[in-house]
Amino acid sequence: MTYRNPPTTPRKSATFDDYTLSEIRRAAATGIYDIRGAGAKRKLPHFDDLLFLGASISRYPLEGYRERCDTSVVLGSRYAKKPIELKIPITIAGMSFGSLSGPAKEALGRGATLSGTSTTTGDGGMTEEERGHSKTLVYQYLPSRYGMNPRDVRRADAIEVVVGQGAKPGGGGMLLGQKISDRVAEMRTLPKGIDQRSASRHPDWTGPDDLEIKILELREITDWEKPIYVKVGGARPYYDTALAVKSGADVVVVDGMQGGTAATQEVFIENVGQPTLACIRPAVQALQDLGMHRKVQLIVSGGIRNGADVAKALALGVDAVSIGTAALVALGDNDPRWEAEYNELGTTAGAYDDWHEGRDPAGITTQDPELMKRVDPIAAGRRLANYLKVMTLEAQTIARACGKNSLHNLEPEDLVALTIEAAAMAGVPLAGTNWIPGKNGF
Repeated sequence: MTYRNPPTTPRKSATFDDYTLSEIRRAAATGIYDIRGAGAKRKLPHFDDLLFLGASISRYPLEGYRERCDTSVVLGSRYAKKPIELKIPITIAGMSFGSLSGPAKEALGRGATLSGTSTTTGDGGMTEEERGHSKTLVYQYLPSRYGMNPRDVRRADAIEVVVGQGAKPGGGGMLLGQKISDRVAEMRTLPKGIDQRSASRHPDWTGPDDLEIKILELREITDWEKPIYVKVGGARPYYDTALAVKSGADVVVVDGMQGGTAATQEVFIENVGQPTLACIRPAVQALQDLGMHRKVQLIVSGGIRNGADVAKALALGVDAVSIGTAALVALGDNDPRWEAEYNELGTTAGAYDDWHEGRDPAGITTQDPELMKRVDPIAAGRRLANYLKVMTLEAQTIARACGKNSLHNLEPEDLVALTIEAAAMAGVPLAGTNWIPGKNGF
């Protein structure tokens, strides 16, 4: 009788998984790198790795329906004559007209205004829909200078000098030709239908000394009224924050690698930068070391999804957060009701692979006139406002449970970490211990 080993289940490689194999085959077939939108998809230490302790005997909780929990925040109080006063510490990040459709930009403005917060122009200039429906509008000043003009700088409520972006710190933006419509081409002074790549650095300054001069120029052109933000990608948050402060910024924005982009190389998105959670404590430490914490406000963005994320960021020392991807989802992007059409594009709702191609079935990340008609700016703006309301209520619920009558009274002492990595990044104890990795030489 011949003995045979029983059949075994084939084991696939963790290193060469299905996606990696498909990428090798795609690269071999095309000879070009892959481009996509959104942010990092790999699993990273994030806010889910932190927990709030809440109140018990040693802490006194607040009643949710009877006791106040303040959510307001003032941005730009260092030098600006007219700092921004927001009802909630959740702002809308810069997303360009060109990357997004006109109705989508209008909807962002409407939703932000209903919620008492700000929205941001993004690359490519200011649209009349956006300015007209945004009570508080931040104007981005980028290396490309697309659409940039002194008139719109003065019409803005704040100016954000963009040095870097979390999805691609050290890299420039992309906008493929199929999204360069007549209107986009006119605003950006570009030929219609030709791929556009933005510069990776500003053409008129090369370091912090030059940045200080540029910030002074922007202050003079706006009569020192507008707050000046400086936005950096999450690469070296301690030094970048310190240099932004030294250069005269009113607000520093730090964008982690979960932050999205309209389009760039996937190898960039997944392998350059740091997780948002890893960026917060160094940025806060820089402000504290300079004696500027709360005097220069800190905004953090990249992967903010719900009120718990907001509360955790604020507990770590942030003044406000900014959302991009989540805001687009609230408007209706990547909605499963368009699944069949996403499938025709070779993707699926929730994959965020189609943003750069200009064929978004939801009508949000496109310049196609017929697809844009699917966006009702009024209804979409209301959905965004509902989402922001829920996020705020969730953050308030957590703050009250920790005994705090303001979101800005949350502190690292209210947090513990579930993993050693998160404990080290956030600078809070590992749950069940008083150990903070990296502190006191351990």
